[in-house]
Amino acid sequence: MDATPTAGETETARDASCAVSSHVRSVERLTRRADFLRAARGRVAHAGGFVLQARDRQAPGEPIRAGFTCSKKVGNAVARNRAKRRLREIARLDLPQLGRPGWDYVLIGRREATARRPFEQLRADLRAALQEVHR
Repeated sequence: MDATPTAGETETARDASCAVSSHVRSVERLTRRADFLRAARGRVAHAGGFVLQARDRQAPGEPIRAGFTCSKKVGNAVARNRAKRRLREIARLDLPQLGRPGWDYVLIGRREATARRPFEQLRADLRAALQEVHR
């Protein structure tokens, strides 16, 4: 018995994956310093667990992009990485539905608040901050 899919099965799987991905917008990562600096000149919303910076790139067909950062004020490397993991997760869950295509978002961790705030409260903070920057 060969477990290799036939051509018809491969096309069906590809069609199904395209149907799912067309409903969920992709979120790319910001990696270049210049992109973070441009986002800092955009709109800002102060949430309880983090600060959200957002910038409209004037490119509605482009994907949503997100970046994450924490200063050394947040703590040592372990604390900063934990805070960024939590920020990445709330962005993964909510940005595809609530973010706008062609926008850059930067989530900046806050000392103690990002790591200690209940996860559902962080998600609510993100939803409120996105509403604020999109006004």
